Amino acid sequence: MFSSFFSICRTAPPVDPKAPNLFPVSENSDLLGELEAKDLEWTCAGGFVTETQIFYQFLQDGTMLMCQVIHSSIGLWYPTIQFTCKIYNPTTKETTWRSVNVTNFTTAPPGLDKRSSKADQFSITHKPSSDDSHPEMYTIRANLSDDLQISLDVSRPSAVPGFKIGKGPKGGYSYFGSDQQKPDGYVIHRFWPRTKASGHIIHNGRAIVAEGHGMLVHAIQGMRPNLIASRWNFANFQSDAYGGVSAIQMEFTTLDTHGRYGPGSGGAAVNIGSLVLGGKLAAVTAETRWPGEEQSVKAVMSRAHHLNPVHDPDTSYMQPTAVEFRWAGSSLLQGVDGSVDAFVHLDVGTPSSPKGLIEKVDVLAEIPYVIKTMVNYVAGTKPYIYQWQDNVKLVVHGPDAIIPGLSAGLDVEGVLYTEASFIS
Repeated sequence: MFSSFFSICRTAPPVDPKAPNLFPVSENSDLLGELEAKDLEWTCAGGFVTETQIFYQFLQDGTMLMCQVIHSSIGLWYPTIQFTCKIYNPTTKETTWRSVNVTNFTTAPPGLDKRSSKADQFSITHKPSSDDSHPEMYTIRANLSDDLQISLDVSRPSAVPGFKIGKGPKGGYSYFGSDQQKPDGYVIHRFWPRTKASGHIIHNGRAIVAEGHGMLVHAIQGMRPNLIASRWNFANFQSDAYGGVSAIQMEFTTLDTHGRYGPGSGGAAVNIGSLVLGGKLAAVTAETRWPGEEQSVKAVMSRAHHLNPVHDPDTSYMQPTAVEFRWAGSSLLQGVDGSVDAFVHLDVGTPSSPKGLIEKVDVLAEIPYVIKTMVNYVAGTKPYIYQWQDNVKLVVHGPDAIIPGLSAGLDVEGVLYTEASFIS
């Protein structure tokens, strides 16, 4: 997901070397900030900012379809805009990948607002839906090559509002630097945690029906990524069982430079997530794990764990042999008191005997040339993204009013797509 989040900026040390220089969104007491129209608008900010809109969908046969637009600003250089697409069939193990530097990009297109965008190679249009059960949608039309065209409608269920952590126009922001009013940088995440997709893909002259469910994330990095994080974790679980279940999570771990007590106190994990149960947004989770502080059981938990890591000679990183994700929080459903809790475990194997591995993405091999020529800060490092997908069981507990039998615990069968990004 973050293969294009590479840009350059300058930071200044705080006056007080022990002053906090990280203000994570996960410390916000207002967990659920429902999205307003402006939250999903393209900002296309200048300077050193990378902005992305990503649609992840699982089709009925388990095929994963990812469509992404990336707007990368590099100082005074003209922005680079890419449309990327990955299609992975877990049965055949076939992966289709396209990355196109688009031309004549614009937002907003005539007659539309900045939630929509278009270029010579694609159009993504936000509009209201005629289906009251899915009140808003995006239409995606892309001609990526002679042998790959996409026509997809992605809609949001009325019972699953889009969300950010925190209310108001600054909801979703994590700030870097000692002054939140004049930050050194920032990270923003805004989500549709459950979507419905319908349409088709034309690949090699063959039409493929594209029906399924997934999620949308709109993310912005206003700071050089090697200054933001050393690691990223991402989870996207979707199931059609029990009226629709979704469990998503995004986590980044800062460098030592950003922490509760300024430079040298970092390595903080900032995690946000959500649970959709019974076709409704049941919980939003957020948690900060500060280094050196005990990781106890809390009312609200949002955690990603790498288990039993081993050295991978292909990447030189310590690859986990299993990953686990945990969610816990209070019910958001009207008239339903209590808390919900979910857990998933994925065995990903070893470098010599992988399980569910889609790809190890060499980040520098994928980013645009103009950006690659300027990322001299990664000298001596080689960022990689591990991508895995497999069928799993999400273990969920909660009030029976959400799903009958939930208080005793349910094993929800579904598909999990996950990424582990190593930046440095």
